[in-house]
Amino acid sequence: MVIDSFLNTLDNIETITDAQQVAKLSQDYHTFSPVLVPQLAGKVGDIVVRPANEEEVIKVAAACAKYRIPITVRGAGTGNYGQCVPLHGGVILDMTKMQNILWVKPGVARVEAGVKLAALDKKAREIGWEMRMSPSTYRTATIAGFVAGGSGGIGSIQYGLLGDRGNLLALKVVTVEDAPRVIELRGDDVQKVNHAWGINGIITEVEIPLGAAYPWAEVIVTFADFMTAAKFGQSLAQADGIMKKLITIFASPIPQYFHPLQSYIPEGTHPAFLLVAEPSLELLPGLVQQYGGQITYQKPAQEAGKGLNLAEFTWNHTTLHARNVDSNITYLQSIIPPEKGLQLVEHLYHHFGDEVMMHLEFIRMNGAVVPAALQLVRYTTEARLNEIIRYHEDQGVFIANPHTYIIEDGGRKVIDPEQLKFKELVDPYGLMNPGKSKVLAHEER
Repeated sequence: MVIDSFLNTLDNIETITDAQQVAKLSQDYHTFSPVLVPQLAGKVGDIVVRPANEEEVIKVAAACAKYRIPITVRGAGTGNYGQCVPLHGGVILDMTKMQNILWVKPGVARVEAGVKLAALDKKAREIGWEMRMSPSTYRTATIAGFVAGGSGGIGSIQYGLLGDRGNLLALKVVTVEDAPRVIELRGDDVQKVNHAWGINGIITEVEIPLGAAYPWAEVIVTFADFMTAAKFGQSLAQADGIMKKLITIFASPIPQYFHPLQSYIPEGTHPAFLLVAEPSLELLPGLVQQYGGQITYQKPAQEAGKGLNLAEFTWNHTTLHARNVDSNITYLQSIIPPEKGLQLVEHLYHHFGDEVMMHLEFIRMNGAVVPAALQLVRYTTEARLNEIIRYHEDQGVFIANPHTYIIEDGGRKVIDPEQLKFKELVDPYGLMNPGKSKVLAHEER
């Protein structure tokens, strides 16, 4: 059997063959999507391999190339589109043992692929710096998983998205060839691998810029009217002198899913969840008053990390909390065009009502403040979900569709030609995460 021959080439590299464990490590949070669940049902790897260093990664890559075994790279499995679910079995390459923080200097850090974002953040703070942005899963997510499958998050109001020039400095990747090579990509070349779902090289190291670390206070502000809350969020986002890391606006009834926070959010109100630098807090009450809001919760930075963590109710953790209460809820990922802005948000809010509950995350994009959204959808049928998506797109909303495991359909519409060229170079046998790209589907397996 091919897998037996493959195993014999691995020496002492850790492997997992227990069917239950392999199945567990073949999954991610694609279960947020009722469309993906049946499509990916039963898709599991044959074996999990857990390399401890780059040398072991190279051995695994060479063995996969030799025996033509598909290879799906995995971090913590916190993605939502089935990025690390293997469509054709084979090897699950679990990178979580590679946790060395190689170095941290003022403004920049270099780490191995399996380093958790929270661990890097903690280390960087020792010298007064922090990660520029992270998903709401930062406690468990790995840095290479974030690069391969993420796009932005907490901090994007200040620094934009991960794919923006300057937010990723260098990547080291191992090729999947008979004699694997180690390639260092720097500057704009990192885009050959960024957000490519692990189809074109095994990331072993990541070099990222850091931001200056501020003491971040947590604040909840409530409003009687959703659009007033949204306008407050936009105004705070555009106040460049106020340092902030998070501006999240929820339409009622979303807060009903946040059981630990309900005493701070009067029923029927529409809250803003904020991370604001403590030196800027003095400016906040005046802005809140201007929009008729009420500050109902405030936690100083020195208490951050103790008890409730406000950031873990935002971004896609919002969907997680909602689904814990009602498993029929799913979500969308949207970017509202800045030229239409809150006017379009208001139209969509009224058009769909509680069927599509509005959840805004303000980000900076090409220098402008943009209301991105992770709306909660009361799911009925796939046909209705597609209608909702089409309506948004007809209004000019960019939808990064979380209900497909195909890279192009997820938002890009086309795959980057540079990524395709690089794919040919580093994965000549088409073994890396096969089936995740339309363009490549006819070449793979």
